[in-house]
Amino acid sequence: MTSHVRLVWIYPDLLSTYGDQGNVLILEQRARARGLSVETVHVRSSDPVPEQGDIYLIGGGEDRPQILGAERLRKDGGLHRAVAHGAALLAVCAGYQIMGSVFGGEEGQPVSGLGLLDISSGRGERRAVGELAAEVDPALGVPTLTGFENHMGVTRLGPGVRPLSRTIVGTGNGDGTEGCYAGKVIGTYLHGPALARNPALADLLLAWTVGPLAPIDDTWYQRLREERLATVLPA
Repeated sequence: MTSHVRLVWIYPDLLSTYGDQGNVLILEQRARARGLSVETVHVRSSDPVPEQGDIYLIGGGEDRPQILGAERLRKDGGLHRAVAHGAALLAVCAGYQIMGSVFGGEEGQPVSGLGLLDISSGRGERRAVGELAAEVDPALGVPTLTGFENHMGVTRLGPGVRPLSRTIVGTGNGDGTEGCYAGKVIGTYLHGPALARNPALADLLLAWTVGPLAPIDDTWYQRLREERLATVLPA
């Protein structure tokens, strides 16, 4: 595989709420702890999306920035080409919705997404706010997810994706599932940032890029995860 990882952080000027940039920092730290070299590219919304990245990340945002981000990514095409070439992608909240065929705009009107995930999103009747815990698809080998959600979205999964996890506490997609994945593309509503609270998910993205990973000291991350789960899961 490779000993170098190129991370691409998409549109931090539009889509970076609730600490989502922390996902980039966690990937950098966990890669370097294993002796991997890391290059991180921050792509502003006025810049073209490079096609040579290994892991792409996009965060959450408000309605108008979400619409602008979707429009620019559709016109640019770089993310489509990168995923087609085998890059991994983690999309969070508004970024997750953008990856589908359609999502709800400022007034609930349908806005075209990128079609990288077989999902469609609209507005729910109530805002989902609070802690979330969910059991991950066993095929991914990742333990129970923990995170924070704050969204009005209801996301419907098509046959081309699998649920990332099934909710124990919280709303997620609105149907008992949270997020989804297809190939190396993962979408989730989890903030926190998600990868700080779920280091195994960060390692999954890295392993898709570089192959089997050497073990590292996970004490701090696991303590954080366990503390949050203890406050969320039913007794």
